[in-house]
Amino acid sequence: MTLRVEVERWPLREPFTIARGAKTEAVVVVAHLARDGLAGRGECVPYARYGETVEGVVEALRSGAPAEGAAASALELAHLELDARRAGVPVWAHLGLAAPRPVPILYTLPIRDPDETRRLAARAATWPVLKLKLGAPDDLARVRAAREGAPAARFVVDANEGWDRATLDRLVPALDALGVELIEQPLPAADDAALRGYDGPIPLCADESFRGAPAHLDALADRYHAVNVKLDKAGGLRPALACIARARALELRVMVGTMVATSLAVAPAVLAAQDADWADLDGPLYLATDRARALHVDAEHRMHPPDPALWG
Repeated sequence: MTLRVEVERWPLREPFTIARGAKTEAVVVVAHLARDGLAGRGECVPYARYGETVEGVVEALRSGAPAEGAAASALELAHLELDARRAGVPVWAHLGLAAPRPVPILYTLPIRDPDETRRLAARAATWPVLKLKLGAPDDLARVRAAREGAPAARFVVDANEGWDRATLDRLVPALDALGVELIEQPLPAADDAALRGYDGPIPLCADESFRGAPAHLDALADRYHAVNVKLDKAGGLRPALACIARARALELRVMVGTMVATSLAVAPAVLAAQDADWADLDGPLYLATDRARALHVDAEHRMHPPDPALWG
């Protein structure tokens, strides 16, 4: 078996801004495995929030046995595709999963000023669920503007660790009045203890607080009501499925998310998101161009399972 590792840069259509900064391109690492004339690929995005770097992920992949995180995910996904091709079946069948269905996905609006937020929301008003990136001084004004632009949409907001408990308590009543149905990662992960006793009307979802192992969920269940499971954090598709199963056992709702990446990274997440409460899989939609045989999103904003020529 041979392993080849590539770093690729995919420009975005426009800058994508969250509370921690803006990006203009998606930098991805792709693991290519080959054996007996067959090949498998896995794509990941190094997670800078956890100290991952492109160079570190490449080095971990070339070591052949990355322990966790993005590198482990890329290698596991490449192995899965290669093993399924050797068995002559799709990945979902190789894993004993049901045949995948199209998944309704949400659409994310980056941080912009209220006027631009209103315009972006109006442009995306046909999407059933919009996710607003928050964590700036004018958060409430921007949610109001988004509601004006998309009066019928369901709203999820993501502060990306940008608030404190006082800000959360201050904003929740107004966000509830605006129809927000979920608040993702309101506080820095290190401040999670401050969420104990929260009894607001809007449920809270862990993202950065959840490092990706099923056992981590047990410590979060007393302060969150949902969890965002990402393959790059979990270490691949099978670990992500284990996280989802543990979340359900703890009666946590599930969002399946991805980083801004190409369709190759998101394709396996479509399998993980089959029964998710929210599917945050819109990352490829922000690219200026995507891969050949890119994931298809239909007029009802459902992402279809990948073409086998892409992955799986």
